[in-house]
Amino acid sequence: MSKMSDELLIESYVTAIELNLSPDFITLLKDEIHRRSLSIEQCILL
Repeated sequence: MSKMSDELLIESYVTAIELNLSPDFITLLKDEIHRRSLSIEQCILL
């Protein structure tokens, strides 16, 4: 997942929530967001 841009990661997270995708997938994205020291608030602002 490290090849994914921050922007694509955030967009994927927001879309996964909107589409009510697998909680495991959403957690995977959320963990990567935290690993990169991005904030959930940044996700919501986009």
